[in-house]
Amino acid sequence: MEISESVKYVGAFDKELDLFESQYKVADGISYNSYIIKDEKTVIMDTIDRRKSNEWIQNVQKELDGTEPDYLVILHMELDHSYNVGVLCEKYPNMKIVGNAKTFSFLSQFFEINSLEERKVIVKEGDILNLGNHSLQFFMAPMVHWPEVMVAYEQTEKILFSADAFGKFGDFNHGEDWVGEARRFYINIVGKYGVQVQALLKKLSAVDLKMICPLHGPALKNNLDFYIKKYDTWSKYEPEEDGILIAYSSIHGNTKEAMLKLEYIMKEQGKNVVSIDLTRADFSEAISLAFKYSKLIIASSTYNMDIFPPMKNFLNRLKGLGYQNRTIAIVENGTWVPNAANCMNEIVSDFKDINIIEPFVTIKSRCNDATIYDLKKLAEKL
Repeated sequence: MEISESVKYVGAFDKELDLFESQYKVADGISYNSYIIKDEKTVIMDTIDRRKSNEWIQNVQKELDGTEPDYLVILHMELDHSYNVGVLCEKYPNMKIVGNAKTFSFLSQFFEINSLEERKVIVKEGDILNLGNHSLQFFMAPMVHWPEVMVAYEQTEKILFSADAFGKFGDFNHGEDWVGEARRFYINIVGKYGVQVQALLKKLSAVDLKMICPLHGPALKNNLDFYIKKYDTWSKYEPEEDGILIAYSSIHGNTKEAMLKLEYIMKEQGKNVVSIDLTRADFSEAISLAFKYSKLIIASSTYNMDIFPPMKNFLNRLKGLGYQNRTIAIVENGTWVPNAANCMNEIVSDFKDINIIEPFVTIKSRCNDATIYDLKKLAEKL
């Protein structure tokens, strides 16, 4: 597959994978992207996951057409991109390996490579690798999303090889929604490191971009400002939309019933609102939606004088990802001693720049007229 006359795609699509990184559901599969730049010097940009090793090797050999690569550039050492580094180095013993100092620190932990010291090409911020008519300029991108990550800007065709940045779940092709799956990918995998993403975006603002080639998902060719703006919004922890997510965890269905009633009330008021059942939904989708909207309602049954575990897991994940700059309302349910609200408040009070709506709403076992009155008052406050 061609990216351009000189840049070829040699990655693979894995439609059988059920869980990416053993935790994120990928109903539409995932692509493992790798590229070859053919010039006076030939460069392979990253390898791919072990699951598609044979297909990748065949793709590489077809593009090389009997020649040998001069360089392997390693932008990211996570194994879904680096698994075949050892295989490639053994197959092409004269091939140089390009990475930064941290890359090589990690490389030796994963692989034993013959004559590694002689094959190393260590690059630093702004260094340029000349290939002939093409050249790669390197920018360090630590914690986007590992500490060794860097990106490479091809100066002639103005292509950014962006590592995991601007990646998404799903196929390499563009025939499916980018924003939803790119947000879910970014928020859950990179989202903790907004400051570092902002630092990378600042560096990239100084270069002229015509295309972005990530390690997952499609190559981005048109309206690049749109994609960059999304990353800017996400990494500043700003909501994409003025709207409300109702996230609930219900044991026997009474809390769920109340939250569906609240959703109906809000929609009748013309509010932009969606709800999600944390006991059954994909947690990465719930996290993604929480970051999408400006307001969050959390509703949980009391469980062992604490929060029902699906909600506790959700809130702790939000905390770990740096969730901030939002308004949160709290709803609890309980039969003898409702206590989920206090426990939820204890967690979200530690979030940065959070406006917590008071008073909390308490449901006593089931939704009744009194509950509906309180929910309507809550809807007005939001």
